[in-house]
Amino acid sequence: MKLHIDEVSKSYQKGKIKALDGIELELTPGVYGLLGPNGAGKSTLINLLVGNLKADRGTISYNDVDITKLGRQYREVLGYMPQQQQLYDDFTGTRFLWYMAAMKGLSRKQAQASITTLLNVVNLQEHAHKRLSSYSGGMKQRILIAQALLNDPAILILDEPTAGLDPKERINIRNFIATIALNKIVLVATHVVTDIECIAKEVILLKKGKLIMKDEPTHLLKSMEGHVFEVNVTDSEAINKLQEKYRISNISNDSRGIWARVVSDQAPEGYQVQEARPNLEDLYLYHFD
Repeated sequence: MKLHIDEVSKSYQKGKIKALDGIELELTPGVYGLLGPNGAGKSTLINLLVGNLKADRGTISYNDVDITKLGRQYREVLGYMPQQQQLYDDFTGTRFLWYMAAMKGLSRKQAQASITTLLNVVNLQEHAHKRLSSYSGGMKQRILIAQALLNDPAILILDEPTAGLDPKERINIRNFIATIALNKIVLVATHVVTDIECIAKEVILLKKGKLIMKDEPTHLLKSMEGHVFEVNVTDSEAINKLQEKYRISNISNDSRGIWARVVSDQAPEGYQVQEARPNLEDLYLYHFD
């Protein structure tokens, strides 16, 4: 099973704005984290993958067949959770899932089994018969994840799946995504970098419509060695001076004093400095700040 994105480009306003420029990717079962700042092209790529947009150039194929030719066959293996919470407020959680199951063409038996299972998975069984208008932001995120999984899709695309979730819910959803990805292609677009650091098979970095990196997290972090430092500072004034020259990903205050985590090509001079172990947030800051 594979999803191949072959030299895909997309522009807006008659070519004035290039959202994607020659993107080449091949995805196989596993979790892929999609990272990039606003305007990087993430939303455009997602809309191309789910069929909401057509590429100006290049093709997207599933198992070597163009998805535009597959049509309904492709939509049947696709699950999509959009970032926007555009829900039917008068529907209950259960009614919404039944409605989405009908839209996906599931039989009554398939829908019943799937809805019962997924309400438990996303921890909404106690709220299943409440109106969506009463749901919190996190609950709406969870019901959107559930609807994306109704048809047991081979390709699952999740746009900011953990936005608005509390830490426990985030961990549950993250673990669930990792489990189901054993036999699915799962693409997770997120700004919560820590959510994919432990579960992503590979991380995809987009910047200004171009693919700048795609690799395993361990390899990406290896490339950051020697670029992350912990710097001992005395007070807020010292921090401000440091921020004028360097990118700071974190500031902590412990028994050792105040430490600023600096992302830079060279260690700051004139300070007590120790090299730090990189994480994906450091990588994000290094490439996108």
